[in-house]
Amino acid sequence: MAIPQELRRAGNSRGTGTGWWQGNVAQAIRFWEPLRIAYNLLLIGVVILWVVGTWPRLRGALTWASVIPLGALALLANVCYCAAYLVDISVQRAKLTGALRKWRWALWIGGTLFAIVLANYWIADEILADFP
Repeated sequence: MAIPQELRRAGNSRGTGTGWWQGNVAQAIRFWEPLRIAYNLLLIGVVILWVVGTWPRLRGALTWASVIPLGALALLANVCYCAAYLVDISVQRAKLTGALRKWRWALWIGGTLFAIVLANYWIADEILADFP
């Protein structure tokens, strides 16, 4: 069922229509998606450093059977990255766009550092513990 033109315009003028939603989502995507590449590269770097630094211990952990759990963890890291969209769109909705640029960078840096700490913990405590 199509929404009449008058209702779409009325919804947009109050800031509650689909135009508002699409505009804010598009703005969030333009900021967050290019940074997802850097986020993933940093997490891949953490894993590579652990593999290189602990190769004799991790040799037994890297099998074809470990590819699926490793892929699941990478997918989970990217799902967690999407939490930034919820915060970003909420801030846009609250009309707090004045400090949004600085705030977004602080959120990205804080979230990325948290992901790096979590990845280090997971590798050190959950994976390496099984391979003395």
